[in-house]
Amino acid sequence: MLDTNKSLGVLVGFDGSDHAIRALQWGACEAWRRDVPVTVVTAFTVPRMIPGNTEAAAQTVDNSLAREGAENTLAEAREILRDFPGESRFHVEYGDAAGVLVAHSSNAEIVVVGARGRGGFVGRVLGSVASALPAHAACPSVIVDRSYKFTSTNEDPWISSDERPIVIGMDSSRGSKYAALQAAEAAVRHGVPLRVVMSVPPLDGALMWYPELGPRYDERERRHYELEDRLQVIVRWLSEHFEHLVIRCEVIDGLPVEVLQNETRNAQLTVVGTRGRGGLASALLGSTSSSLLMHAAGPVMVVPEEDDPRMPDDDHAAAHAPLR
Repeated sequence: MLDTNKSLGVLVGFDGSDHAIRALQWGACEAWRRDVPVTVVTAFTVPRMIPGNTEAAAQTVDNSLAREGAENTLAEAREILRDFPGESRFHVEYGDAAGVLVAHSSNAEIVVVGARGRGGFVGRVLGSVASALPAHAACPSVIVDRSYKFTSTNEDPWISSDERPIVIGMDSSRGSKYAALQAAEAAVRHGVPLRVVMSVPPLDGALMWYPELGPRYDERERRHYELEDRLQVIVRWLSEHFEHLVIRCEVIDGLPVEVLQNETRNAQLTVVGTRGRGGLASALLGSTSSSLLMHAAGPVMVVPEEDDPRMPDDDHAAAHAPLR
């Protein structure tokens, strides 16, 4: 069992898949930057036996074989981190992988998984663990897909040479403001600019052909300028807490998920909150966040909302954009 009295640092779920290997590389590098341990967990389960006279004996054998397989998988992770200079821990846990990671997420700074594991169905865009984890984790979740490629600096093989910005997708929700703080902290750690983006969705087909039925184009243009002004408020607020951080911002025409999906192509990390302004109270993961995870071209961090003394007191002091 994991020692829950100590910080797990960067918690990585590992199943030996190509995506998991890249997630492990990303997680180890992040742990090295944060100066915290990297904790690698491999989970296993055993299918229930059909009741019968040999059930107990067969179950014991299956448990033993499953654990042995998990230990072998974890040995792969040990080999990958053979030269890692920081503290690393390795554990095998019984249980559903997503459930195990969620249970330990309250003792971790972040939890990292690959976009798909070995058990994924052919053609499935996002694995079951990557789908379930962000909605339930107590800390930020990072989903790493196969497109991630680590390149190190000459000075330190565990420090990335990636100079691309970190992107935060903003809306007017309190959760996205907290996510912006997490994104800014990440940008400072990585020594790169922070890019803050909002979107203005296009008018639907009916309004484009029959403007008398709804908002006119000049109204949408007015909204665009309004968001640009309010985005400057966000930048000023973040600059108060991150004085030396280079912050760039842009309001982009397009659907929120398409805007952010495009941003992932040119960002080393894209950050979103769990739910946006338009999210239903019962929806643990907003439509933009969940759709982005399925189509991202780079690592994505999903941040659950928490209280933070740096949060603006006036909810109207930050921008109101239609990301959700």
